[in-house]
Amino acid sequence: MKKIAVFASGGGTDFQSVIDANEREQFCVIEYLVASKPEIGAIERAQKHGIKPLVFDKQTETKDQFYTRVAQTLKAAGVEYIVLAGWLLVVPASFINEFENAIINIHPSLIPSFCGMGYYGIHVHEKAIEYGVKLSGATVHFVEADVDGGAILMQRAVEVLPDDTPQDLQARILKEEHKMLPECVKLLCQGKVKKEGRVVRFL
Repeated sequence: MKKIAVFASGGGTDFQSVIDANEREQFCVIEYLVASKPEIGAIERAQKHGIKPLVFDKQTETKDQFYTRVAQTLKAAGVEYIVLAGWLLVVPASFINEFENAIINIHPSLIPSFCGMGYYGIHVHEKAIEYGVKLSGATVHFVEADVDGGAILMQRAVEVLPDDTPQDLQARILKEEHKMLPECVKLLCQGKVKKEGRVVRFL
């Protein structure tokens, strides 16, 4: 069974969606949670499920040191896939090269809209409403050095309603994220994802 690591920066609800789906269907081993800072909700979720945490603490190491430590630890443990589930630190090209075509991310918009540097969290939904789009949604994509620029695995559209606040839209999109992300992780771990350039097919 494939081993994965999940990276999270906040409460960890996307992380929890992968845990729950995997406990139902057993499609991978979640070897590590990688956390971008101490004392976030995702760490508590990991501990409840016996998943080892690797935590970045800027008081004790630099980002470069952290990513080097994480890469070495994951390689030594035999981790094959990395899932960014609400990860707010930019991943350096050197790390991405260590896990080429093996890192996926979930982003709360229909890429290529409202993505790239500066588009994260509630800001994405604020910009979508401000622009007046009628559809937004979520995207699961491979991670490359170009932020949010990797090949797309899956997208789901969510209607933007006339009276939506950014929080309303975020909540509805999050429901789709919690379905999509585990499904993509499962397909990846089962060897059912075929990537040819920018085109991704499910076998």
